Amino acid sequence: MKIADRIRSEIEARIASGEWPPGHRIPFEHELVVQYGCARATVGSALTALVRAGLIERRRKAGTFVAYPHVHSAVLDIPDIGKAIAERTGSYRFDLLTSELRLDDGANGNFASGTKLRHVTGIHQGQDGPFAFEDRLISLASVPEAEDADFTALSPSTWLIQSVPWTQARHRISAIGASAEVSAHLAIPRHSPCLLVERWTWRTGEPVTYVCQTFRGDRFDLVATFTPEGR
Repeated sequence: MKIADRIRSEIEARIASGEWPPGHRIPFEHELVVQYGCARATVGSALTALVRAGLIERRRKAGTFVAYPHVHSAVLDIPDIGKAIAERTGSYRFDLLTSELRLDDGANGNFASGTKLRHVTGIHQGQDGPFAFEDRLISLASVPEAEDADFTALSPSTWLIQSVPWTQARHRISAIGASAEVSAHLAIPRHSPCLLVERWTWRTGEPVTYVCQTFRGDRFDLVATFTPEGR
């Protein structure tokens, strides 16, 4: 086995076993040169391959670290965020922060003025920490059973997917910097890159829910597969 392949294989094994968890700083290049008795270019080749595989990431002036696994979500789908996070990280939970009943004032145009809503906020957590902050409104006119739903047992996303068939949806995707509230909830510096996914769903023309999900930019990918028209 070539030295570069050996370096890559041994680092992969440490990551896969959990010996080096996400966020762990791996040895500096000069340390690996000494450890393996090889040229710096050989070490660089092995690390570059690991970066391309998404297993490690280089941070300028800080070093090289084990990458956090990204959650992949289809752009044109309504994903079960909890299932996706659990599949990629090994565990998932939803931490409910707030829940209140209120009437919509119609200011944002998401619901008719006076619509009774359940407003919930919470954090989607993976094995290695927070992935997304969720701020959601659910129309109790369309989904009255949501008033008493236990969102400490199931996240609102999972509950709605399992309980409420939808007939129409719309997404809006934006790149934003973390606000003070989001940075606190996601354990990242303020203004860190984040992905904001807004989603509206309807059932036979009646609005069901509006949600803002703000994802850490280093832990989430959007994926779409397309084919040429007519094929």
